[in-house]
Amino acid sequence: MNYTENLWLFFILLVGIIAVPGMDMLFVLANALTGGGNRGLAATAGIMLGGAVHTLNGAIGVGLLMHFVPILFKPLLIAGAAYMAYIGISLMRSSITVGDDGLTGSRSAWKAFRQGLVTCLINPKAYLFILAVYPQFLKPAYGPIWMQATIMGLLTVAMQAGIYGGLAITAGRSRALLVGNPQATVVAVRAAGLLLFAVSVFTAWEGLRAA
Repeated sequence: MNYTENLWLFFILLVGIIAVPGMDMLFVLANALTGGGNRGLAATAGIMLGGAVHTLNGAIGVGLLMHFVPILFKPLLIAGAAYMAYIGISLMRSSITVGDDGLTGSRSAWKAFRQGLVTCLINPKAYLFILAVYPQFLKPAYGPIWMQATIMGLLTVAMQAGIYGGLAITAGRSRALLVGNPQATVVAVRAAGLLLFAVSVFTAWEGLRAA
């Protein structure tokens, strides 16, 4: 396999891992529905930064470290799932409403960005991806590792921007339907929280079973 084929294979895997609904996607959706497109995009920006950090981690051998020291993986997975479960529970317990002047009780764009970053950094799915995939694609035979990692990082960030950003804009526009209908807003937010909680529990269970 030459480098071009190697990169295309990585791209296909990347599309699959980002497009499949998971913690990051649900977090963006929840922010966009409750705070509008801007907050959804802020959450997306945080996740994009997290994706760049994941690429750096893969380049410097975190995936290999976790491969040789697997005891580190289980606590990390549990911590990530617990954090996302906490956000899901917070949303389920909230009574957020949307008004013409903005969102009442919502996270700020800056907080959405920070939580998006943390969400991505401790997302178990991302570490599973690094552990399983990065060691197979970062190969000295294809040139400098830092250059390969840079290209992979740019692809990751671009894919997150396209998929999550598009979701944020679409969900943000549909938010207009919630204005003047507080009960629908509460139901939508709590449903997003329930989905986030369910995904975190399922992810933790699958990871622990495979560990």
